[in-house]
Amino acid sequence: MSADSHGASSVEIESKYDVDDTTPLPDWSALPGVVSVGAAEPRDLDARYIDTPAADLARAGIAVRRRTGGPDAGWHVKGPLDGAGRTETHWPLDDDPSTAPGANPVVPPAVQDAVAAHAAPPFIPLARLRNDRTAYALLDADGEQVAEFVDDHVRAHDERRGVESAWREWEVELGPAGPADEQGRASFFAAVDAAVFAAGGRPAASGSKLARALGH
Repeated sequence: MSADSHGASSVEIESKYDVDDTTPLPDWSALPGVVSVGAAEPRDLDARYIDTPAADLARAGIAVRRRTGGPDAGWHVKGPLDGAGRTETHWPLDDDPSTAPGANPVVPPAVQDAVAAHAAPPFIPLARLRNDRTAYALLDADGEQVAEFVDDHVRAHDERRGVESAWREWEVELGPAGPADEQGRASFFAAVDAAVFAAGGRPAASGSKLARALGH
């Protein structure tokens, strides 16, 4: 991850899965390079997504959110899928004006600048996603994180249509000690698929939580 005045940037490489409320957690013992699973880490996440009235960000394949809770609370700009993963740029919540309970997100200048090639104010609330997340680190023999597995219970509100929805899903995202080459990543995620499907999971029907919240 790199950080500068334009935010901290990274690339997400992950797989998403739909599961039922009663689906048991997977057995990760067959994952390449994984020898142990870290303790459950509960996270209470609350994300507000924005777009222009004309949905300029969505048409560009970009998602912008303000999230509280968890280790990466802040503003996030997620770019379109490119190659192995998806780019994400993060800014902390320092001096963020969106602090009053229930207040609509106020997009800071740095985030506006980051999306200026695709969208300009005014921005409006798009969706709110509240997520009771439990995260588990998948560790190698040296205790380094090969990947992170999260078990998400999501409650979503489409702010334009007033529609509520709820679901459970899993995500597995490569960590710093994950395979760096394309073949290694393919083998790793093939093993993830096998473990998830054995537990009763299935490929995610939507590409993102936001898309699902909006009925896409």
